[in-house]
Amino acid sequence: MPAVTGVWNTSNITQDLAKKSFAAMITRLMPNGTAPLFGLTALLKEETAYQFEHGYFSKTMIFPSFVVTAAGQTNVDTTFTGVSTVNILPGMLLRVDTTNENVLVLAVVSPTQLTVQRAVGTVAAVAIGASVSLWMVGNAFEEASLRPQSMVIVPNRITNYTQIFRNTWALSKTTGATMTIAGSGNIAESRQDCAAFHAADIEKSFFFGQKFLGSRNGQPFHTMDGLVSVVTQNAPGNITTLGATTTWTQLEAALDPAFNQITDPKVPNMRAFFVGGPARRVIHNICRLNSTYFIQGNETSWGLQFDTIKTPRGTFNIIEHPLFNAFGATSTWAKMGIGVDLSTFNCAYLQGRKTDNAEFNMSGQQVDNGIDAVGGTLTSELTCLVKNPAANVILYNFTAAAVG
Repeated sequence: MPAVTGVWNTSNITQDLAKKSFAAMITRLMPNGTAPLFGLTALLKEETAYQFEHGYFSKTMIFPSFVVTAAGQTNVDTTFTGVSTVNILPGMLLRVDTTNENVLVLAVVSPTQLTVQRAVGTVAAVAIGASVSLWMVGNAFEEASLRPQSMVIVPNRITNYTQIFRNTWALSKTTGATMTIAGSGNIAESRQDCAAFHAADIEKSFFFGQKFLGSRNGQPFHTMDGLVSVVTQNAPGNITTLGATTTWTQLEAALDPAFNQITDPKVPNMRAFFVGGPARRVIHNICRLNSTYFIQGNETSWGLQFDTIKTPRGTFNIIEHPLFNAFGATSTWAKMGIGVDLSTFNCAYLQGRKTDNAEFNMSGQQVDNGIDAVGGTLTSELTCLVKNPAANVILYNFTAAAVG
């Protein structure tokens, strides 16, 4: 590399030489460790929380529809009675799901009734059966029409609390001075263990945290909602408990709701799918039982390993999560899978509270009450952001595979 003349500035720093954030360092030093989701947040756009309650607003596109009552409608009815006229406005065109007739909404008479003009198009009016849906397929107005009624999507306010994570390493100076035949020494090993524990604790809360506000030791105490809690509260239809066996058809149906939301039009529908070991084995067997394969004569290795699930609507990249395996093969965690839309997931650190390392009794560091020991504490205060819960999916009880 050529020498640099003049003022040395940040543009001259070799790529990846500058110190990384804690999340990025966890990914680089422990790429197969216990905090892959937390590590991935280092690659995402960072947000800042300005108080312990951090919120955001989300909108979901409205697709108006009208369901006629059990009585149905005749071919000459122009007053339709249905379940609800919510989101229906004069000027909308509704298409009868069973007959393909288009009708024009003339007026909304009541919360359950509207008047229409029949057969606005090439399909003639015929009787409409009980409980048939009419879908909004656009609007149409006459020349020199008056300004139509407005419709506004009311945003949902979603809030979460920051959570304070703290992990400490400490050992006597005698232990620190003791040489070891393996590793980088007791101090370095203790530091690394502390970092791993800190990252793993944040990771667990990303998945399994539940929002709480109270007090502890006379001080405010707050915890954050994680993915499972957010999806359970806001998109319960995206949660499936599988049966004793699971076919490809059943797996595809359970994964499908995640793709009802288009979250980033610039990239294809793709999700990270975090699973336990038993769940991954069941997925592997579903793929194996529903596939045809052969072994070439010059192969020197044998076996199948599936890292990606492709459905007609999107792709899931499988990541076996070490934490999901922590409590054995029969635990709920080991037999579950969580599909995460990384484009809508992130974390927000409280301003000035991104992972801080405060060491004591180390060279140049503060003295801690004269104790003959060294150590340090990692502290982070952050919250989990799931900006489109309906783009995520949770599957429980991967037990066994079946053909189908």
